[in-house]
Amino acid sequence: MTGVGNGGPARARRDGEGRGRPAHPLARLSAEFDGVHDVWRSASGLLCVAGPEAARAVLGNRHALVAETADFYRTRHGVFGPRAAQIEIGRASRALMNRHLDARQPRLPGLLAAHLTPESVWPDAGNLLVLAHLRDVLLHRDAPPALHAVLEEIVTRAVLAGARQCHSAVSRLLFRRRAHGALHTEIAARRRAGERSGRGGGPSAGRGDGQCSDADTLPRDLLDVVLDGSDPTADPAELAEVYLSFLFATVGAIGFALGWAVLLLGTHPDCRTTQANWVVREALRLWPVAWLFARSPSRTQDLGGMRVTPDDRLAVCTYLVHRHPGHWPRPDEFVPQRWADAVPDGAYLPFGHGPHTCAGATVTMRLLEDLVGLITRDWHLSVTPDGGGPQVGPALAPPRFTAALSRRANGPGGR
Repeated sequence: MTGVGNGGPARARRDGEGRGRPAHPLARLSAEFDGVHDVWRSASGLLCVAGPEAARAVLGNRHALVAETADFYRTRHGVFGPRAAQIEIGRASRALMNRHLDARQPRLPGLLAAHLTPESVWPDAGNLLVLAHLRDVLLHRDAPPALHAVLEEIVTRAVLAGARQCHSAVSRLLFRRRAHGALHTEIAARRRAGERSGRGGGPSAGRGDGQCSDADTLPRDLLDVVLDGSDPTADPAELAEVYLSFLFATVGAIGFALGWAVLLLGTHPDCRTTQANWVVREALRLWPVAWLFARSPSRTQDLGGMRVTPDDRLAVCTYLVHRHPGHWPRPDEFVPQRWADAVPDGAYLPFGHGPHTCAGATVTMRLLEDLVGLITRDWHLSVTPDGGGPQVGPALAPPRFTAALSRRANGPGGR
């Protein structure tokens, strides 16, 4: 990989024997995209979408272009629903997160100092910082200690970049069963407690007008949110998977996005006085954590000049949409100042698009801007990349790097 720290594109590299071949799907798609054809058939057989208009048509599902799905609520058995439950869970999770961020805002500078100084190894440091900040949202303090321990283990074994490759398939399967068993036990216990207290499942449970008006009925954590927003007869296995989606989306995705912002700031010292919101938006443009969206065509049709059939597999690559040379000047460069002016919103899809846009987008942006703002305001940042490329999986994680922070003389606590 080349140019990662500088915002450059992912390039195909040669292996140890000198045979040129892309290292992973992101590199393959980057090598295939010519900047002209917005939809093309990849060597892998996928129909790839890199044009903003076609991407929005697919993700927004105009005219029932694709089979209805939901990226966040997808489980091993299909899509968790109904749609009303998805909407309620999204609304309640945003409200819970915002209450938490409001209450914990004063503690954030101290938390950052405790976790990132004097040096920290990324991207794990970003994930663990987010975990520490949002721990009570993920699992309230009075939850069983054994479940808290399982939560920690899920993060270290399955959320951190590259963690899954450190364990055998058998080990991963056994741990998955143990983790799901612990969640099923907690779901059953909360259901029983809900029956006794009158707090049942279903949208706005315990709140006759659909609003949170009594502290006793407010969800304590995201597991409560999932239970309150779902039918009382919903399968615990599906509820556990939806809850785990929250865990991966918060600790994983937000942590990785923070890592990209820190890496880019550290390798572009001239941008450190730039507004935090510009930095965050530009980092998400260059390196969208949710970089590939899979869809299934519902019927035979034309998409960007290509014939698409229900037998095809569509893949919307937001990494390429965000670097489309027809829509972005200097597309492969880190230019946070571009956000001072109007930008091509139609070519910017870091959280997806349409009815299934990430429900936590606004909360994510708020937290990222708060953290980046504190780093640029209070600290001198230096970064030492390890020379590797992005870690590509379902999420696009930064390469390994070390960040060092030293207090600014005019910052809080400075001399």
